[in-house]
Amino acid sequence: MISVKDILAIAIQSGASDVHINTNLPPVMRINTELILMDMPEVSAEDAAAMVLEMVGPEKFKKFEEKRDLDFSTMIDDGSRFRVNAHYQKESIAISFRAISNKVPDINDLHLPEIVKELTDLPRGLVIVTGHTGSGKSTTLASMIGVINKKYKKRIITLEDPIEYLLENQSCMIEQREIGSDCPTFASGLRHALRQDPDIILVGEMRDLETTSATITAAETGHLVLSTLHTVNASQTVERIIDIYPASQQNQIRAMLANTLQAVISQTLFRRIDQPGMVPCTEILLCTSAVRNCIRENRIYEIPNIIETSRRLGMQSMDFSIQQMYEAGYIDREEAINRSSNPAKMEKLLSPAAVRKTAPSAKAKVTA
Repeated sequence: MISVKDILAIAIQSGASDVHINTNLPPVMRINTELILMDMPEVSAEDAAAMVLEMVGPEKFKKFEEKRDLDFSTMIDDGSRFRVNAHYQKESIAISFRAISNKVPDINDLHLPEIVKELTDLPRGLVIVTGHTGSGKSTTLASMIGVINKKYKKRIITLEDPIEYLLENQSCMIEQREIGSDCPTFASGLRHALRQDPDIILVGEMRDLETTSATITAAETGHLVLSTLHTVNASQTVERIIDIYPASQQNQIRAMLANTLQAVISQTLFRRIDQPGMVPCTEILLCTSAVRNCIRENRIYEIPNIIETSRRLGMQSMDFSIQQMYEAGYIDREEAINRSSNPAKMEKLLSPAAVRKTAPSAKAKVTA
């Protein structure tokens, strides 16, 4: 039988970010966005079932067979950790692994805008990191917690599914709760977290109405709350949160969101051309009074224009970030153009005659 630990050990040695197991195929790993077949035998249905059983045990395996999906984490002998999703496709088991670094990344090494670090000084409110799966949301949040952990003496409670980065107490006292093991749901964990004297709450994902409502309530009651959404930009993030509520409650939630939201960081990863690895491009929305009015009055369509015209405050559009990363020599011109919101405009901006240095943004002022 193929050993899942052997597969994951080879993936770590190869620098893979993800590993995928499908029956009747050799294992596949992703290295710097490219999928590569591993030099191993095809995985049988029996192999895949045995892998999941080995990682979760008989009790959770039975639940997996009933629900057909299971999220968990696993660790191999060298200490490398993985976030795992086991699922069914075409009536056979498939498994997806995401490698998790054992070390919380230093925010200064992530090439994020300086304003992201400054957001860790906020005393209260909601900060949302958005992006597609694999865009580095968890890494950004962990690095922000790392800044707070060194700088302040606060109590931090995280709710994660599953726990990814293992956070060590430094100046802060940190509790990490895993959904399914330490508490049944995000919403349940949030309700109880409010009785546990937190200063900061990290919610792994605002994935449903109950969790979203509890997250906004926590931010409204004076806590700093960090969370994620699978949206691609700031205006879509605001719309998604409002649309999850019934129509009769949407005016109320606009008012609540306008009062509590502090910032939206939308990010996506690009393959680096200067060295192996990935680099994030980010859109930054800061909730100034103009943004709050747009949310309150349902003028969400104006948010992109506010971002474009508020660069001096620390806001930036995704296209501006892409342009900066290209000019800094981190990303490929063709990819920069193809992944921008307006490829024709980006092509002109990145022409040799048009490339120019952009002025650094001033410190942003976020209203509490």
